[in-house]
Amino acid sequence: MQNNRAAIAVSALRKRYPGNGEDTLRGIELLIEETAFYGILGPNAAGKTTLISVLCGLLKYDSGSALVAGQEIANAGQQLRKHIGLVPQEIALYSKLTVRENILYFSRMHGIFGEKGKAIVDGLLDKLQLTPHAWKRIERCSGGIKRRANIAAGMVHSPQILILDEPTVGVDAQSRNLIFDYLRELNAEGTIIIYTTHYIDEAQALCTQVSILDDGKIVESGSPDELIAKHAGCADLGDVFLKITGKALRE
Repeated sequence: MQNNRAAIAVSALRKRYPGNGEDTLRGIELLIEETAFYGILGPNAAGKTTLISVLCGLLKYDSGSALVAGQEIANAGQQLRKHIGLVPQEIALYSKLTVRENILYFSRMHGIFGEKGKAIVDGLLDKLQLTPHAWKRIERCSGGIKRRANIAAGMVHSPQILILDEPTVGVDAQSRNLIFDYLRELNAEGTIIIYTTHYIDEAQALCTQVSILDDGKIVESGSPDELIAKHAGCADLGDVFLKITGKALRE
C-alpha cells in the first residue's frame, strides 16, 4: 500500500498474542493522511488498543507492514519517539509529583532541557489551562486536570502524530470542551490526530475520517458524513456504529 500523502500506511497487519487461538489483528489495512483527525472506533475487545500499541512501537506485530513517517515501525527504534506522542487511557503520571514536575520530567525524557524545556512546559500549562494547578500534586488533582496533564505530557516534544486513547473518560463538560478546542487547534496547525473513543458523538464532532474496527478487522472507513449517507436509516454516526457492529453487549 503506497500513498505519498500518508503519514501512516498499514497493510495486511496481523498480531496474535501468545496462547490465543486467533489473531487479535486480522489483516488491518489503514491509510492516515498528513492532515487527518482520524477516529478509530470499535466495541470492547475489537483490537483498538492493540493497533495503537503497534503504531507506537510498543508492541511487535507478526506480519504485514506498518509505516509511520515513511519508516517501517519494526525497524524505526528510538526514531519513532520523535514523530509520535501517546496519550494512554490510563493516567501515565507520577502521583507524588506536581503537574508541572510531571510535564517537565517528560520533556527531559525527550532530551529537552534548560530554559527551552521550561518554556515549552509553561506554554502547555497555559494552553491547557493548567497554570493555576501547576504546583498541585497529581494525587490531589481532579479527573479533568489529570486528563489535561496527561495530554500535555504526550505533546511536550511537539510530535508530528498525536495518538489519544479515550482521552475524555471521567472529565466534566468544561474540561471535555477545552480538550476538544486544543485538539482542533493542534490539527489545524498540522499535527495529525489519531483518536479512539467509545463516545461516538465525539468522533462525529471531531474527526475528518473514521475507521470502525470489529473482531480485529476494519469493517468500514470514511468521513462521518459519508458513512451516515451510505447507511440508510442512520441519523448519526452512533446509528452507523450500531448497525455495523450490532447491539449485543461486549464484555
